[in-house]
Amino acid sequence: MAANSLGWIGIVRLGLVQTALGAIVVLTTSTLNRVMVVELALPALVPGLLVALHYLVQVLRPRLGYGSDVGGRRTPWIVGGMAILAIGGFLAAVATAWMKTHPVAGIALAVAAFTLIGIGVGAAGTSLLVLLAKRVEARKRAAAATIVWIMMIAGFAVTAGIAGQLLDPFSPARLVAVMSAVSVAAFMLALLAVRNVEGHAENSSLGASQEGSAAKPSFREALSEVWSEGVARRFTIFVFVSMLAYSAQDLILEPFAGTVFGFTPGESTKLSGIQHTGVLAGMLVVAILGSVVGGPRIGSMRTWIVGGCIASAAALISLSMAAFTGPSWPLRASVFALGIANGAFAVAAIGAMMSLAGSGRGAREGVRMGLWGAAQAIAFGLGGIVGTAASDLTRYLFGSAAPAYATVFGAEAILFLVAAGLAMRAVEPQRAHALRSIPVAIDPHAANMSGR
Repeated sequence: MAANSLGWIGIVRLGLVQTALGAIVVLTTSTLNRVMVVELALPALVPGLLVALHYLVQVLRPRLGYGSDVGGRRTPWIVGGMAILAIGGFLAAVATAWMKTHPVAGIALAVAAFTLIGIGVGAAGTSLLVLLAKRVEARKRAAAATIVWIMMIAGFAVTAGIAGQLLDPFSPARLVAVMSAVSVAAFMLALLAVRNVEGHAENSSLGASQEGSAAKPSFREALSEVWSEGVARRFTIFVFVSMLAYSAQDLILEPFAGTVFGFTPGESTKLSGIQHTGVLAGMLVVAILGSVVGGPRIGSMRTWIVGGCIASAAALISLSMAAFTGPSWPLRASVFALGIANGAFAVAAIGAMMSLAGSGRGAREGVRMGLWGAAQAIAFGLGGIVGTAASDLTRYLFGSAAPAYATVFGAEAILFLVAAGLAMRAVEPQRAHALRSIPVAIDPHAANMSGR
């Protein structure tokens, strides 16, 4: 093992950063959302636009990645990003509480807070992925992917459960107190997790190894160089299309189950849980086959990406058929299959992302990872809007819910098939030597595959 490679303890420590990041994000994108709509009786558009803003801000990821390339170290950017995220989370809670008495001022503060949240997620998430890509041995990356992903989900679950208990009986002051405690605890956890984990700064053509600032290309030059690389450019397009397909069904699955199948709110929530379980199962399958069972004999990352996209398309087509068939269709099985396909595709896609981060011209890992992270964030932001808008439009045109949902699911299936075709060119076999290279799962917030 290389001297600077991370062992299992180091991987778990970096997983704790994802746990901390997820703890703040889950409260800002779900709990505050509910408070604005239910307790404060604000239009759902308000939290919807705020969440979309935190995605939009992540177009800065390439610039943030460039900053870490220049310094040659990732931990300062992880710590700084977590600090900004914690401040943003606290201010978001203050803004939500303020909306009760001063709605305009509260919303204005919320805009600033969610901007900080987006910047914090982008800075910490991008540098964390680059650090894992550079410091985890190829043979460990599939298992590392699953470990870090599960720890992120644990951050969602534990925080939501504890905060949910502490928020009752609800009051604005209690909301601010709980969010403050979570933000401080998450930042301290991340700070301890990255302490001494990286080591000394790397030699980098963008970093301290160059003499004088004149030797360092500007961000515009670095970004232009990366975009001129065929592999990086094609992979950016693939990430955008695949993540758009991945996220477009997020906000319509539960309404679909309620409208067409008559599911209660509790039943539709459980259906979402079945999907998430499937996602984790798909990731575990890839991790086990890649790291434990067969390594390269089982297939390359490109094989899993393409196969996962095609399987996701098939599952979405089954949901289209379910819309016409109705309650007699095994909906839960279709949703579980969709989750498995999504999980396998997602972990392989991020594995390819991290393996390709070091391809092309040296010392551009942060810029490449930031570019792909920005494509993912934009796709996630658009996915929810496009999915819901398309379902409303088709329902208006058809005058019925079933064909409307069937059309949207079918369109998403087509997107996945397009993504599979793009992956055939974007992920070259010689650069994708199997699942041994698979690293962490897609960022939460964005995750919201990252946030599911």
